[in-house]
Amino acid sequence: MEQPLDRTDELDRFLRGVERQAYVMARAMTGDAEEAFDVVQDSMYRFVSRYSGRPDEEWRPLFFRILVNRSHDFQRRRAVRSRFMNWFRGGDEADPVETAPAPRTMEPSVELSGQEAMEALDRAMDGLPARQRQAFVLRCLEGLNVADTANLMGCTEGSVKTHYSRALGALRDRLGDYYDG
Repeated sequence: MEQPLDRTDELDRFLRGVERQAYVMARAMTGDAEEAFDVVQDSMYRFVSRYSGRPDEEWRPLFFRILVNRSHDFQRRRAVRSRFMNWFRGGDEADPVETAPAPRTMEPSVELSGQEAMEALDRAMDGLPARQRQAFVLRCLEGLNVADTANLMGCTEGSVKTHYSRALGALRDRLGDYYDG
């Protein structure tokens, strides 16, 4: 009887190779740095447990499909949790942990301008419909081509082009002075 191949080293190399890109993608799709770590970790676990036996050339699209789906799951859970917590608290009170300032890591003027730009982008992206945000993250931030983006999003290339174009138009309008073309 033939023994299954030990692909641990190959899997480790693959996961190390995609972990940064996966985090950036999850961060952009969830809008939450801590949750992005959880989404990436869960995606890696699901990928290894379900698809590690597949051919190497299938790994990348499978992994990123799992990541996109896990990000959607997070957004759904957050919406339900938010509605429940607002009902439970009786209003829209801000969470003191979420509004606490982060520790300073660079020169104040640089930190402020970078923070303002990121907040503007986050606000602008938060206002996008989920599919437009997804197309923008995959095409612009991750640099995927139209075909790969369509495969990950589970739609046609024409839909990707439409979602991406609409996302760019909305972001240009919303970013105002921060948009440099």
